[in-house]
Amino acid sequence: MTARRLAPLALVLAFVRPVAAEAPKVDYPAGYRQWAHVKSMVIYSDKNPLFAQFGGMHHIYANAEAMKAYTKGGTYPDGSVIVFDLLDAKDENGAWVAGDRKFIGVMRKDRARYKTTGGWGFEGFKGESRTDRMVTDGNAQCFACHQAQKDNDFVFSGYRP
Repeated sequence: MTARRLAPLALVLAFVRPVAAEAPKVDYPAGYRQWAHVKSMVIYSDKNPLFAQFGGMHHIYANAEAMKAYTKGGTYPDGSVIVFDLLDAKDENGAWVAGDRKFIGVMRKDRARYKTTGGWGFEGFKGESRTDRMVTDGNAQCFACHQAQKDNDFVFSGYRP
């Protein structure tokens, strides 16, 4: 090719910026309420530093793959899925009861797809929606905090048999 023919191509390439590859999406965890229930917890006041972001009733569910690590310890195998179901917590006559769903947080283990976030993909689905995604940057919004749990394969919850 001549320099004349390459000039337009060079001009176009000068203005093209490399785009970072977007992490693969994590799917909505259909049927998760039939999975193993790992534990529940309520953050009910601002005495807890996570109250503003995660105040409410927490339920943690795990698929069969994730349960292998929950019950035996060690690294979670690829295919593990953990669901964090966060609901408003309401006091009704001295009992804490579940209110509206705030969001469903999902962690999916796939070392090949999620190399930069410890092998985990992260997603949050707003309220009752299966499509309204909340995570735009899994590294900054999720993994930054989960790094504190590196010795537990980046998972906060422990199994309560």
